[in-house]
Parts: sequence; structure tokens; C-alpha cells
Amino acid sequence: MLKKKNSTTTIQTAGDADGLYVKAYKGDGTVLLAFDLDEHLTERLAGFAVKCTPPSGKPYFLTNRLNFKNKVTTDTTPAKRVFTPTNIAPFQTFRWTDFPPLDKPGNYHYEVSAMYFKNKDRLKIGPTAIVPVEVGPFHDGQSEIGFTRGYLSSQAYADRFKNAPFRPEGKKTIDYDTTPFKKQYEWLGYHARQMVFDFMKECVNNKNIEVDVFAYDLDEPDFVRDLAKLGKRLRIFLDDSNLHVKKGAMEIEAKRILEGSTGPDNIKVGHFERFAHSKVIIQKKNGKAVKVLTGSANFSVRGLYVQANNVLVFDDPETADLYEQAFEQSFSDPSTAAFKNSDIAAKWFDIKEVGMPPFGVCFSPHKTLVSLDRVVEEIKKANSSIMFAVMELGGSGQVLEQLRALAGSESKKVYTYGITETQQGISLYKPGKTNGVFASFDYLKSKVPAPFRAEWGGGPGQVIHHKFIVMDFNDFDPVVFTGSSNLAAGGEQANGDNLLAIFDRAVATAYAVEAIRLVDHYHFRTAMKQATSDNPLMLKTDDEKIKWWSRYYNQDNPKSRERKLFIS
Repeated sequence: MLKKKNSTTTIQTAGDADGLYVKAYKGDGTVLLAFDLDEHLTERLAGFAVKCTPPSGKPYFLTNRLNFKNKVTTDTTPAKRVFTPTNIAPFQTFRWTDFPPLDKPGNYHYEVSAMYFKNKDRLKIGPTAIVPVEVGPFHDGQSEIGFTRGYLSSQAYADRFKNAPFRPEGKKTIDYDTTPFKKQYEWLGYHARQMVFDFMKECVNNKNIEVDVFAYDLDEPDFVRDLAKLGKRLRIFLDDSNLHVKKGAMEIEAKRILEGSTGPDNIKVGHFERFAHSKVIIQKKNGKAVKVLTGSANFSVRGLYVQANNVLVFDDPETADLYEQAFEQSFSDPSTAAFKNSDIAAKWFDIKEVGMPPFGVCFSPHKTLVSLDRVVEEIKKANSSIMFAVMELGGSGQVLEQLRALAGSESKKVYTYGITETQQGISLYKPGKTNGVFASFDYLKSKVPAPFRAEWGGGPGQVIHHKFIVMDFNDFDPVVFTGSSNLAAGGEQANGDNLLAIFDRAVATAYAVEAIRLVDHYHFRTAMKQATSDNPLMLKTDDEKIKWWSRYYNQDNPKSRERKLFIS
């Protein structure tokens, strides 16, 4: 009944015992567990129990939001949810995502057991396999990747912080004391926030570092204070589109603060044809760029603590220099025509350096769609899976058209799993669904804890702010596209943006786990919307005519492809 063998790699671990197979995929402080079971062992299968042994402390069972007794319906608020250990309420799915504490990295062991119905009220344990996995913030050589939590409605926030406000009530300001909110910010911002402030700490403490910044939204008080501490060592290019120059915009106040420290000559504003949309910090020593931070997260309260976002750091002079060229071009001549005609906007720049994942970077605005052409090419080449989290699919261009087509198809070749936003709410795309599974803002807002409610209703991009696509994450040639670009043709020709193509399995796995985490979270919210007292969410019993696991072994069901994809 115990494990027979394990195999370990940096990216994933695997174990099996007596017809049970388990894989653990490593994300950014997150673990995706995949299960499989020989079909002849499915008779009376109740689900899978998962026991976690952390690096220190006692083992514990992961808990399930569903059980065999309590009914979960549309009226079940986070405060009313019951979480039950999985040895009593096993997961009735063939995969699960775990989110261990970021401040407790180390070697975790997951013990997965197939659980069976013994009689009506009792379960018995079946085959058990153990997989170890190194859990912690994502580092890979000289690169680092981090994600925010992006959970607006979660029992975890309610339990941990009692739904407390995450900034002062009343008129919005940019200079409030963040000390009372520090623990919330660390939890909500997760690894992405830590990366931003670690990067800024290096800049502030080392007087030999000069800093160049692209900022779109800008209102995180401590970040603005750190910028001000840099004094004359800072140059910053701020977006001045209508959103950021209207009365009451925090960006106006941020500019005033920085003019007092760095001086007006070190601040430039512009918006190209539409937005100066990059979110970038560049470190320079002796006038040479040495390290860069980029990603989808704006340096704002919303960007770091409300939205689902990602941040990347490359400790590589060649990469940093490319970003510095884009900055210099914008700072010296912020006109759209000048940038489009510059060398830095003309092509993809590919990086192959020791300690770095193979990747390319492309800067917009462009005269042609050189950036998106590469994305389209890779989408067409996808062999097994495409996963994505994209702010919205309503824009123009072949990339978003391809995603819309995939999300609306029932392709048996490519497994598609993704999340986007629309004007109406969050759309989830799962295999076999010809339309996005839909969770409306109105419904979600009614289930969101009080401090978050004011952050809703601002239109698309307020929650799912990611812009990434992952192709073939566990295949031979995976690729991730990410950055500040919304992946729309209009934006690539009108916005100041950057787009990355990363050809690395570890990075692809981390982004795939992030996509699955978000889709699963919001899919549960959607399922609750549809659940009634007559048709509640509950675990399936042994009395069900159609067994819960049967679709995972039906060759014509997308769940069968999902089971095979994640365990392969």
C-alpha cells in the first residue's frame, strides 16, 4: 500500500504504488498535484485524500470545500463554508492545486491515497503514493518569477484577516501609512510584491545604482516613497493618458511628489497613440543597465493587492540593456513615430545566456505586428495544450482571434484551459465548452468580502490583469508569452509595451499552474452561482447511478484527455 518508487526533477516529481500514479508540478510557491488510477481500480472509488508533510511541523490533510453532508448553494457565503479533511471528504477530481505558505519554503511531501466507499457512512484507504517537491518562490538561475494571489473572494482572506479593509476608508490618497496593512499586503501581493520591493530595496540602499522606470498606474504609497528616496538617481517615464490626468488621479500626486525629489528634468510623460503601458524598473551601474524588472503588475494598490498579475526579474546585463534602449528612446523622444522607426521596435531580440532561460523580447509600438506574428506561429504549432490568463479577448488581431477560436472549439488535439475578463465579468474556458463558463461581476461582488467591493465595477482588467499564454507546458518544446502587452493588434501598434517569449519548461510549468489555479478558483464560484437547495454542490455518494469518475475514463470526454495530459 505504500510507495514503491519516486523519480525527481527540478520541475516535477512522480510516484506510484499499486496502480496509483501521482505527479507534482512546481509553480511559484504552488504545487499542482495530478492523480491517475488503473481503471480496474475505480470500483467504489470515493476520491483522493492528500496528506501534506511540511519541512517542519506536523503532517496535515488538505481540506475539501465539499463533503458528503453539507449542501453548498448560491447562498453559501465564504463565512458559511465548511472545509473538511480529505481523508473524510476526498477530492473527486484527478488534480488539485495546493498553496503552502510562502514564508515556509522547503521540501514538502504529499501522500496521496485512493479512498473507497466501505459502506454508506465510512471510507477505507486504497493504494498510496508519496511525492516530494521543493516548494518556494520561483527562481531559475538569474531569473525570478512571481505572482500575486488574485483572490477577491476567498475563505482564506476571511479567516486570516476577518475581511478587514486593506487601505484607509474615506477619500483615496497616495501617502497613507501602510503599516496597519502590511500583513495583508504581504499575503495578497504574495511573491510578486516581495520581488518588487526587494528590487527597490537594492536600488535605494546602493548609492551606486541609478534607476529608470516606466510606470502606468502608480499609487502604491511605499513604492512611491521608495522612488522619492532615489532623488536624482531616478528617471521616470509616466503615462499621461486621460485616465491619469483627470481630476483626482493619484498619478498627478505621484508626479508632484517625485518632482520634489528627483526634479522635473528627470520626469517625462507621454502615452504614444494610446498608453505608455509598460511596468518596468531598470537598474544601472556606471551608466550601464545590469538588471531589470518587468511583467503585468502595475505599481499600484490595485495591481499588487487586488488583481491577478505576474512579475519577472532578469539579473542579466544584455537583457537589461534592451529595456534601457527602449527607455532611452521613449525618454529622448516620446513620439509614437520616433519609437516605431527605432531599431528597438523593429524585431524580436533573442537571448541565450548562461543562467538564463532561452527567451526573446519585443518592444512596441511597432510599424508592423512583428511581435504578435511569433505568438500566432507558436499557437498554430501547439501539440498538446494551450493555457492562458488574458485580461480580455475582445481586442483585434490574430492572437486573440486564435484564442477565441480555440476556446470555442472541442478540439481533441489541443487541451485548452483559460480565463479572461469581459465588460460583464469573468469568462472561463474549459475543454468541451463551446462558450466560456461565465461568472458575472454582480454575482461575484455579492460574495466578495467588504474591503474588495469598492474595487469591483471598474470595467475589464480589474481582476484578471495577466497577459500570458502557455503552449505545451509539459511537452518537448513549451513556450510562454507574457509581459505588459494585452496581445491585441491595436495595442501593439499604439501602446508602449513589452512582450516576452520564454522557451523553458520550468517557466512554462509555473505559468500553467497559475492558469489552472485561477480557472479552478473562479469555476467554483460559477458552480456556486448555479447551485440551489434542490441541486446543491456536494460530493457524490456510492449510490449515484452515473459515477463521478466515469467521465475521466470515457475516451470521448475532455476529462479523459485532461487526466492523461497531467499525468503524462
